[in-house]
Amino acid sequence: MTTFVIGNVAAIPDKEKMAEYRAKVLATLQAYGGGFAIRGGAFDVLEGDWQPTHLSVMRFPSADHARRWYASPEYAEIVPLREGVHMDLILVDGPDA
Repeated sequence: MTTFVIGNVAAIPDKEKMAEYRAKVLATLQAYGGGFAIRGGAFDVLEGDWQPTHLSVMRFPSADHARRWYASPEYAEIVPLREGVHMDLILVDGPDA
């Protein structure tokens, strides 16, 4: 079952470190079968109060792959680059294909 990790980045206190994080994160996703389905881009809020700042959607073959990526040493190595950044991440199971 395809699984998605939806992320929203808000305040970024150190733009240089965040740029380094963004440059390195794709390789960590790919190591666990993941990749970006959406990375930034324009959006319109059609209903509700949610006002995302920078929205990303990552796709994985399964929830297990996504959880292994999130807990991986590769990802843990770059997490300090986003220190002080407000980030929301949620894991959502997609439809059976």
